[in-house]
Amino acid sequence: MFDNLTEKLQGVFARLRNKSALTEQDVNDALREVRLVLLEADVNLKVVKDFIATLRERAVGEKILEGLNPAQQVVKLVNEELIVLLGGEQAPLTYSVKPPTVYMLCGLQGAGKTTHAGKLAAHLRSQGRKPFLIAADIYRPAAIKQLQVVGEQVKTPVFVAPDGTDPAVIAQLGVAEASRSGCDIVIIDTAGRLHIDEALMSELKRIKAAVNPQEILLVVDAMTGQEAVNVSLGFHEALNVDGFILTKLDGDTRGGAALSIKTVVGKPIKFVGTGEKMDALSLFYPDRMASRILGMGDVLSLIEKAESLVDQKQAEELERKLRTSQFDFEDYLEQMKQMRKMGPLDQILGMIPGFGGAKPAGLDVNEKQLAHVEAMIYSMTRAERRDPSLINGSRRRRIAVGSGRSVQEVNKLLTQFDQMRKLMRSLAGGAGGGIPGMPGPGPRGKHAGSNKGNKRKPTAAFKLPFGRR
Repeated sequence: MFDNLTEKLQGVFARLRNKSALTEQDVNDALREVRLVLLEADVNLKVVKDFIATLRERAVGEKILEGLNPAQQVVKLVNEELIVLLGGEQAPLTYSVKPPTVYMLCGLQGAGKTTHAGKLAAHLRSQGRKPFLIAADIYRPAAIKQLQVVGEQVKTPVFVAPDGTDPAVIAQLGVAEASRSGCDIVIIDTAGRLHIDEALMSELKRIKAAVNPQEILLVVDAMTGQEAVNVSLGFHEALNVDGFILTKLDGDTRGGAALSIKTVVGKPIKFVGTGEKMDALSLFYPDRMASRILGMGDVLSLIEKAESLVDQKQAEELERKLRTSQFDFEDYLEQMKQMRKMGPLDQILGMIPGFGGAKPAGLDVNEKQLAHVEAMIYSMTRAERRDPSLINGSRRRRIAVGSGRSVQEVNKLLTQFDQMRKLMRSLAGGAGGGIPGMPGPGPRGKHAGSNKGNKRKPTAAFKLPFGRR
């Protein structure tokens, strides 16, 4: 979502880095460009004005980290203020003292409430909770069936009331059933509606009064831009929402909603949807998102994602094979599967510092290319996968025919695999073992599952090369 914003901001900072010292005019020019970039990203006008005013005030008087050049100081200021703009700290879900805890999902039609009810259930199951879904959308055709399908996918029971039952009554009956079933989390999927629809908004108020939810979570489509902020305000005024689930954050849009919604509405973004699969729901960390927007990566999220998917025994076995030169195409296939579990490659690259929003020249992250590689490997015999040196000219032609690719592509794959194997063997044999998911010399992923790595340490400081006039 933020690729365009990231690229333009990096362009602004690159121009600052070309200067040995910054004048006040240089900073004013840079802030003017940042203002235009944010407005183009569909960020709320008042939010942009306040953001730039705060940056300008800090830039002429703030003490900054010692050792940074003037351009880096400006980047640091922008990063810190972006974190504030996005909410400051990660806002966790709250839980009832007496279970079950009830979460009520609401939002516009098509925002993704039903799908994200399932994603939230899957997330909570992974935390050791026992979720329970309630189908309270009685208006949209097949809404109940969709929730049942989603419930099966995430192994969560779904409560369905008899036809004609009022949604508020459905919610009450569902909560009672969840309590009898020993479930400690209830997620209510309500009908989509316009925030100006008084009748349906009144229904939401009745559901709220009937079950007194611990939190009301508004599901917001990030691709609707500034309208998402207006919708959020309408729902908040009617229901006093507790937080947001921002969906379609993987979409190709300007991203202004994520940068505006906390400041305008005053409630935090708690989760973001980053794909279609049921595990494509992530906690929202303002500091990590700010780093990604500025092209500084998000290493903590990458570590957490890798550690949640990589099997320790498999990683240790892979390391052993690399150290003993036994890494083969079957291991390569397994690594591709692990990589795909982590999500689209462009999302993974966005978490790596230095890659930012712009794809490095010559680097192809086309998912179809991975499918072509898999087809070529599966067209090899088991003996060939285990010992690529067996693959002579005639075998290459057979693999090409079997996979529907050209001999040239097969040759390219074999060459790249040989180069990669040499590189990975050298990494595994060096200090630190720099392969994602493999055990290194110290504790693996010591920051995984926490936000410890994001805390700033007090440092010595000095001022920018200009002051207040």
